Order: sequence, then structure tokens, then C-alpha cells
Amino acid sequence: MKRLMHKCRIAGAALLVLFFIALPASAQEPLIRIGVSLGLTGKYSEMSDMQMKGFRLWEKEVNSRGGILGKKVEFIIHDDKSDPQTAKFLYEDLILSNKVDIVFGPYSSEITEAILPITEKYGYPVLASGASADRLWQKGYKYIFGVYTPASKYTVGLLELLVMNGINDIAIAHADDVVSLNIAEGAKKWAERFGLKIVLFEGFKKGTKNLDDIARKVRSSGAQVLIVCGHFDEAVNMRLSLKRIKWYPKAYFASVGPTMQAFYDKLKTSADYVFSASMWEHHSGLKVPGCSEFYEAFMKTYREEPSYHAATAYAGGQILESAIKKAGSIDREKIRVILLSMDAINIIGRYGVDRTGMQIKHFNIIIQWQNGKKEIVWPEELKTANPIFR
Repeated sequence: MKRLMHKCRIAGAALLVLFFIALPASAQEPLIRIGVSLGLTGKYSEMSDMQMKGFRLWEKEVNSRGGILGKKVEFIIHDDKSDPQTAKFLYEDLILSNKVDIVFGPYSSEITEAILPITEKYGYPVLASGASADRLWQKGYKYIFGVYTPASKYTVGLLELLVMNGINDIAIAHADDVVSLNIAEGAKKWAERFGLKIVLFEGFKKGTKNLDDIARKVRSSGAQVLIVCGHFDEAVNMRLSLKRIKWYPKAYFASVGPTMQAFYDKLKTSADYVFSASMWEHHSGLKVPGCSEFYEAFMKTYREEPSYHAATAYAGGQILESAIKKAGSIDREKIRVILLSMDAINIIGRYGVDRTGMQIKHFNIIIQWQNGKKEIVWPEELKTANPIFR
């Protein structure tokens, strides 16, 4: 009988061990599971890699403080291959199979736009820490909240600099995707408000590698300034086209790409004098809590400079953390209501949205590459150098 009881105890203990092994992590330890897809391969890989690092750094730091409401944070990050249709499948899978509690938006406005019907259907708030096209907030969606300055306002700082320096004639060339067109239309509208002249407004197919024909049209138009609204590759390709036709305007601005070290690494000295819009730069004049600490932690962890894409991902984590704490739970409807009314400071500045969820309290920075260094040239209170016009 004793031997039988001993065997039963051993069997019972073994079953108990197997039970706990079989339990999902969320049953063993309280977790807040956060899902996101990013273009870790494909055309958005440079920016998405930075976003992933920003998310992972915030995850590590929030968990080192004991998590949120006593629960550790766990990110589930999938590669959407920079493809909208893949992202749609992944977000439904994150919600139904992975059963995540919260989601962040993917990188790029076109992919974010693709996943919004999914997140709206299931009532998941989306912090869009990688998208800025105004039209994302013009379709009546209830669950999307912006972190970036809206795309239509990307060029405002540059245009102000042009007015101050007596430069008037502008050519705008844009890729045919949603955010590029949005930036271009915004630039046109604001340029006209500033009293500047648009001498050329020209579109091209996204992903076009050789932009020589557009560059020649810009030169023939008499433009003093070229604004290219596109992505990393378009920013690089247009600079190479300008080099091939042996012409350079007084100012070349590219909306996305030049803020990254990879832009200079590809072009070397040809990157000098290029302007761009940034959501964040590490600068002592940016008086927001945690900015320097984020920069130092990122450098220590990854041994590279963070781009604003990393900073906005980390800031998205801070915004979410504040919202969950205010809600006192991970109830998604409570979080949605709080995100709609919340006014909060994070490492990139201020978060606050209008009734549609569009960001209205964060303003971007204008940078320019000068002698191999990225300088802030606008706004005045943050500038590290004066702009150089050729």
C-alpha cells in the first residue's frame, strides 16, 4: 500500500509539472501581450528595423520597472515583408490566434491603412507610431491615434526657411502612394499660403529607380527648390539623378530617408546639403523627460544612433503605458477613450489628438546634412546650425 501511495504521489507530481509546462506563458505569469507587424524585409526594412529596436528597448525598460499594473509586457512582432496584404493577414492572426491585448500600427501609411478595417472590426486601438497620412483620420475610424506630425505639415518648417531667405520658386515631385501624395499636396497648400510659387507639380510611380527625366523637368522649370515626396529609395535615387544631370537646386528636400544614417552611408558627400523632416533628433535643447536617457540606452544596447523611427516607437510605448495606467486595466474601450482625450509628454515631445485621433500637438524638425553631420536648422530654438542654400 505504501509503495502504491508513493507511486501515486510521483505520478501526481509529474502530472502537475506537465500541466504547468503545457500552460501558455500568459497563464503562468500575468502578461500584457502587444502585437505589431513591421516591414523587416522589403522596401521599408531600414525604418522598420529601427522601429523594432525602439519597441524592444521600451519593452525591456518597462519590464525592468515591474511592468504595467504589475504585468510584464510581451511584444509579438511579425514581418509583414512591407506588404499591405500580408499585414492584413498578420493582424487578424495576432488578434484571433495570438490573442494579443493591444496592437501598434505597422510602418508606413499604406500598410496602416490596409490593417485598419481589421482593428476596427475587433475594437483594437492602434497607436500609429509609423504612419502619418492625413486620410487615415478622414475615414471615420474610431480606433486609430497618431504619434507623428500629420504628413500635410511635413514641409512647413522648410517653407518658412525659404521665405526668410528670399527663395520663391518650388518644384514638387511625388511618388504615387498615399502618404507621398499627401505630403506633396500639403507642401503645395502651405507654399501658396506663404506666397511662394509652385513652378512644377509632377508625379511618378513609386519605386522608380531612375528619376533622370523628372530631374530634367525640374531643371527646365526654373525651380530654385526641389521637394521630393517619397520614401528612402526615392530620396536616394533623386539625389543620384541630380548628380547624373550635373545640376543641383538651391535646396533639395526629401520627405523620408535623409534623417537616417543609412542615407549618408549610401551617398557619402553627395548627401551633404540635403534637407528633410524629422519627428525627433537627439538634442540638448529638446527639454523633454527621458530624451537623453533613451538616446544613451539605445546607443548602449544597439551600438548605433537611433533614428526618429526608433524614438517614435519608444514614444508610442510611453503613450500606451500612460493610457493603461489611467484606465487601470487593459480594457480596450477604456484605453480608446483615454487616448482620445489624453495630453502627455513623451521623449519626442507632446501627445494630443483631435476628435478623429489625428496628432495635433507634436511638430516636426527640419534637418540638413552639412559636412557629414546631421544638423537641426528649424525651428530656431532648437537649431544647431544655419541652413545652407547652394
